[in-house]
Amino acid sequence: MRYRHLTTGSLALGVILLIDVLRVWLPGIITIFGQAASTPAELMGAFALGWFLLALAAPALVRRVGARPVTVVAAVVLAAARLALTATPGGRPQLWMATAGLLAGLVWLVGVAARTDAPVPGLALGLAANAGVHALLDTYDLVWRGDWVGWLLSAVAVTLFLLGTALPSEPAGSGGARAWLLAGPALLLAGMVALAPALARTGTSYLVAGDGVARSPLFGLAPVPVAVAGFLLAALTGPRRGWVRLLGPAALLAGALLFALDRGDLLVPAILLAAVGLGACLALTDTATSADTVATSADTAAVSADTAGGAGPAGGAAGDVRWAGRRGYAVASGMVVFALGAVAYYSAYDLGYPNGAVPVAVAALVAVVALAARSAARPTPAPLPPLRTTAAVTVLALLAPLLADDVPVAGNRDGPPDRLTVVAYNIRMGFGLDGRLDLDGLADVVERQRPDVVLLSEVDRGWLLNGGHDTLDLLADRLDMPYVFAPAADPVWGDAVLSRWPVTDPRTLPLPAVGAPTGAQALAVTLDLGDGVRTAVVSTHLQPPPDRGPVVQARAVADFATGYAAGRPLVVAGDLNTEPGDEAFGQFTDAGLVDALAAARPLATSPADDPRQQIDHVFVSPGLTATGPVAPRGTASDHLPVAVTLALPSR
Repeated sequence: MRYRHLTTGSLALGVILLIDVLRVWLPGIITIFGQAASTPAELMGAFALGWFLLALAAPALVRRVGARPVTVVAAVVLAAARLALTATPGGRPQLWMATAGLLAGLVWLVGVAARTDAPVPGLALGLAANAGVHALLDTYDLVWRGDWVGWLLSAVAVTLFLLGTALPSEPAGSGGARAWLLAGPALLLAGMVALAPALARTGTSYLVAGDGVARSPLFGLAPVPVAVAGFLLAALTGPRRGWVRLLGPAALLAGALLFALDRGDLLVPAILLAAVGLGACLALTDTATSADTVATSADTAAVSADTAGGAGPAGGAAGDVRWAGRRGYAVASGMVVFALGAVAYYSAYDLGYPNGAVPVAVAALVAVVALAARSAARPTPAPLPPLRTTAAVTVLALLAPLLADDVPVAGNRDGPPDRLTVVAYNIRMGFGLDGRLDLDGLADVVERQRPDVVLLSEVDRGWLLNGGHDTLDLLADRLDMPYVFAPAADPVWGDAVLSRWPVTDPRTLPLPAVGAPTGAQALAVTLDLGDGVRTAVVSTHLQPPPDRGPVVQARAVADFATGYAAGRPLVVAGDLNTEPGDEAFGQFTDAGLVDALAAARPLATSPADDPRQQIDHVFVSPGLTATGPVAPRGTASDHLPVAVTLALPSR
């Protein structure tokens, strides 16, 4: 096997492992370090950015100690942290283990950059294969799976990665700094939009009806293999010349702009354009010439010194030493761009500034760097066969929509029921109090109530910051209930209704922000219970403005809900961020609704481990009789769910 094949494969596996670590570390900033929003956003951002800035010291370490020993040690720490994250119990041990893995991954990238002048094939293969595997796993990562299959696949990946890292690499020549600079921005854009399976399924779910409300789709992951194929073909077939080279940057910018518009029906075209454009931009930076990569006698001596643990390319190859340093600083700087972009984009939901410019700015940076690269011939032999590699990874991605468990469409049972059991739950994007993604825990506490309809708040359907999972679809699979989803903060974060009964006439009302940074909405649906019996259900999550109650939003929801119900039985539920006796709570009772949890008061629901606040509620129209209100204990979220059984009016 050629050196370049080994280098490319090892780099791809390392990228996959680093992304796995990031999918634990990024949500840990909020759920563990952030302590459920009790830590200022500025402090969380500084903590996150600090580790990436620290990695800027790695090129100096590589020059002093040597690229090979630094790379090998960092690879061992990255691999060990990746495996340990599956076994950690959560909490601070998980955060610090993920931090160690992140820092090791950044140092490993710098070490690899010092030894590799043509990283595009490895980076592209790693990003594409990660997307294919993530889709095949239904966006539920191996790192969160403790079963033997998860451990086995993780161990195989780690072993192959370490073996590839331990082998000597081919001599590196000059060039490659621009390609390494784009590693961080490419990782950000791939995880945020271009190669994000959860985002693809969310975008497909908006296309089911085209009314701004998302439904359970069939083959929702179908855009993923198309995006993967387009990305790999564009990245591996080499840079284009003349005016054609403008098409890739233009496509990337167009995809970023569509994504920034925050419209669910534009997500699929945004993904496809961004994927092809990102691949083409990477290809434009793959400019090493054959002369750069021919092993001279000086290069061979440098590799021998590097393999022996020396300081990397040395002796008579002073120019190679300079290029190794440039590549190291380039990749470290690019990862700082990743951190800045991630922090800037998601901090907007705490600080309240527009964030749509972030992906566009990062895409513009990628486009400028790509267009500034000189056109040159691809190294010979080619690191990867473009068509065969694209076909193999695309087939992997294609299995995802074919094997996905699509939730069945709800159907009427034999006649309308006499009772409905309602569960309302703020699921905190699927992360429990220990900071671990706990979808089974969420599903278990809901399923024990034997619900007919479930109303969810803080539903995440693909935020990179939360690991890029489609939490709603994963929960719907576990509960075997189709869903309707409405966006609040953006197209992938909001509220949902899951129902065992057919759902019709969904409508969503954006709520006035009144100074609150995170968006809010009210989602109304009609349950078709058969024989002409229908019940209106409204799911919402009120976001109070600073130091005030959500009075304005509560009034808007009450008016919207009663108008939508038009005299039919009505249920309004969710995380309302108000307590009995508050002015906002009174907006619902003043509208003629009844507190369905009154018989169990006080019924505290937050925080889940020591509930003191009564902020999750169920209101019903007077014709519905509530029995058995409970708030089942559990730590799968920072809230407890509330459940109640409603006797329907006699017909």
